[in-house]
Amino acid sequence: MRRATLEDVGAISDVYLRSRQTIAAYAPLMHSDEEVRQWIAEFLVPSGEVTVALDGDRIAGMSAMSRAYGVVWLDQLYVSPSSFGLGIGSRLLADVIDRALTVVQLYTFVQNTRARAFYERHGFEAIEYGDGKNNEEGCPDVLYRLPYRDACKR
Repeated sequence: MRRATLEDVGAISDVYLRSRQTIAAYAPLMHSDEEVRQWIAEFLVPSGEVTVALDGDRIAGMSAMSRAYGVVWLDQLYVSPSSFGLGIGSRLLADVIDRALTVVQLYTFVQNTRARAFYERHGFEAIEYGDGKNNEEGCPDVLYRLPYRDACKR
């Protein structure tokens, strides 16, 4: 794993788009592929908080985090569908938790049972459910939290 660079934008975009289409096809992507690539190039990667996981020379997954209101937010975690089940998501999540030094929170869609099971296996607790009015896809979501005490056990 390593920090993402601008040279990674194409591969990160591909992982994001393919993964999202595979695991969240029910949630309409509100932006074109080109707009997603532009957002990744102009905002996400320059934030400095994007990590990529490599499988050989290929980017197989990515995570993005931010800090706000005294917690770390896991904003993005995507693994290429061809790399599902290889532990890449767990390694990316462990990296975020290790760097957080505080509570970690994230949102995922209620319908994304695969992601929900993944986060719950890693100690996250559902603390709030939303009806979709606060996300652009309009899909019901769930707020997860990993208390700092649990993060410290790692």
